[in-house]
Amino acid sequence: MSEQNYFAIAITRTCGSGGGSYIGKKLAADYGIDVYDRKLLRLASENSGINETIFANADENTRKTLLYRVSKRIYNGEIIPPESGNFVSDQNLFNYQAKVLRELLEQESYVCIGRAADFVLRDKPNVLTVYLDAPYESRVKREMERQGIKRDAAEKYIKRLDKYRNEYYVYHTGKKWKNPENYDLCLDTASLGLDNSVALIKEYVRLKFGVVAGR
Repeated sequence: MSEQNYFAIAITRTCGSGGGSYIGKKLAADYGIDVYDRKLLRLASENSGINETIFANADENTRKTLLYRVSKRIYNGEIIPPESGNFVSDQNLFNYQAKVLRELLEQESYVCIGRAADFVLRDKPNVLTVYLDAPYESRVKREMERQGIKRDAAEKYIKRLDKYRNEYYVYHTGKKWKNPENYDLCLDTASLGLDNSVALIKEYVRLKFGVVAGR
């Protein structure tokens, strides 16, 4: 595939919608391309020279702080230099992940799950941004079945994870996570079904990029 034909599918999903665990991986398998989520930590580590464990700790520790609730660090393409005291930080972690995503698109097609990839790649014409959601009851049921937990635990899990994803997105983009204007395609995975959602995304890819899975 020539460089101009590389494309990315950037998936944003609510907890329990099934997008990350199934749809992203199925799309990647059907197109024979990579799927990136937490694997970006390793690539960002290699790109920056910072130990992956340090980056992973920065990613995890930020989840436990009030940082996302009280400030914003909107991504503008800059990289914090090694001589800065903030070189190893949540902000620079995001910056290096964004740098990797942008560079990868010059070398390969891929699916990215989360990481505000829709915003990071917003100026790229060869990107399809997808938002996956489902009714609350469907999401609760999915998490109960997936994790083998009771309803109250599933509700707490969904609330906590969606809250983190929203705050992460706002912090790094300055935009609302669930705003449909951010995305090319918004799907209700419960109404459509996971496999039909995959089929619809593939049809969108065909129409937008002229790429057919398996070719």
